[in-house]
Amino acid sequence: MPGPVVPLAAQSVHGTVWTLANRFGVVARSPGELIGALTGLGLTGAAVVTCPPAAGEPAEVAELVRALTDLGHVRLVPPPGRKQGNGDDGAPPPEPEAAPRPPGTAPDAVVDGLGREGRAGPSDLGDPAVVCAADPAGVTAAYEHGTDVPGGGPGGHGGSHGHPDPPDGRDEHGGLRAAWFRAGQSLIREQPPAERALVLLTALGDDADPRLRPALNALAATAPWRSDWTRVRGDVAPPWPGPVAALAQGTGRWAEHLLVADQRGAIRSVRPADATPAPGTAAMPVRITALAPLPDGTLLMLDERGRLRAHGDTPLTDAVAATLDAHPGTALTATGRLVLVGDRHGSLHAFGYDGMHQAAAHRGRVTAVAVADGPAPLVCSGGADGTVRTWTPGRSPENTPLAERDFPVTALAARGRTLAVAWADGLVELRRLGTAEVLPLRPGPPVRAVAVAGEGSVVIGTDDTLFRVTARAPS
Repeated sequence: MPGPVVPLAAQSVHGTVWTLANRFGVVARSPGELIGALTGLGLTGAAVVTCPPAAGEPAEVAELVRALTDLGHVRLVPPPGRKQGNGDDGAPPPEPEAAPRPPGTAPDAVVDGLGREGRAGPSDLGDPAVVCAADPAGVTAAYEHGTDVPGGGPGGHGGSHGHPDPPDGRDEHGGLRAAWFRAGQSLIREQPPAERALVLLTALGDDADPRLRPALNALAATAPWRSDWTRVRGDVAPPWPGPVAALAQGTGRWAEHLLVADQRGAIRSVRPADATPAPGTAAMPVRITALAPLPDGTLLMLDERGRLRAHGDTPLTDAVAATLDAHPGTALTATGRLVLVGDRHGSLHAFGYDGMHQAAAHRGRVTAVAVADGPAPLVCSGGADGTVRTWTPGRSPENTPLAERDFPVTALAARGRTLAVAWADGLVELRRLGTAEVLPLRPGPPVRAVAVAGEGSVVIGTDDTLFRVTARAPS
């Protein structure tokens, strides 16, 4: 049986992609990314039901629907009130009932074309209060097609431009439009205006109208998070440190450093308080997938082949490197007394001065590891199996996962009793170990890495943004 109806934002390509991506539990910024993500999921049966293309619908939306139909994810049905035909009158023939959904896959979704006649965008796309309170599908379509009425809000001005990212900066509405497209998959979800304002703050560039940030901060005052700072692609003061592949908050000699590795192997250091550049950069000849700064100044890294790289030396380096030469790692973290590695078989390897301990923690690849240091270090690991598990080396792993969802874990970070978890559907959670406290955040883009910068503070890295947010104290 088909699932619940999900209104399709068919007036715009971006709105359609974001709506479908949210429904399937993936993150996608373009039709190509959505097709790739859903192909990888391997869903079976009719997962989406949509009306045939309608007048005024962008051609790219129709192409996307056809591509998803070819994948077996879409079943075309007529709009309400129109009888299902056999194909002779242009209506598609009936489809067989969807096959049962395998465990762990996204639920069947039914997406119809309701609202494709067009929900009007706000009267002023440069006014953050108006934009945050308006229908997000209408905002997306208006930004995409340049159909707004200029007004007096920050950045509001006339003009029309049909491209999402105009190179000359026209019709950017003081920077709101660019921020909307960076974080749109989160913004298109139903949420209070305060939370939408917070998400826009995490994607606002330094070339934005200077009135926008204080206006958005005021709007976000009741959101569960506070925006501390943001760096986006193209920022120059301070500079954006590049697309994020790995993050690490240092301790000891690295205490004033947040290390950022990009996809090309460059490692940059910024100050965690404000993201201004800090002394210390490196360029590796290989891509880095994980960083682990040790208190003595040694920097351990995992390269894309799962081998250990090191700047500096520690007595544990040789043992870890020898093991990874034979059994490549997929995740890495470390403390002053312990180096933790996860592998593609779901096992954890803890290298300490008292020897090596191992545990079988996950079904399939370990995707992330973190350590909450203490007298008895608590290892937190995430896997492609959608679980976060805890383990103290020398003991058996806990049978009950700390967290479990239908999506792989993409990143973990721990500091003290604070744990940050990022999931493949774009969700980030701040958890307090030993409690049931969970605070969610959806930035919008795919989250590549997280770091815990302080009590309740999380740094989140994506391909285009690096930002820090702090949980507000409960009122």
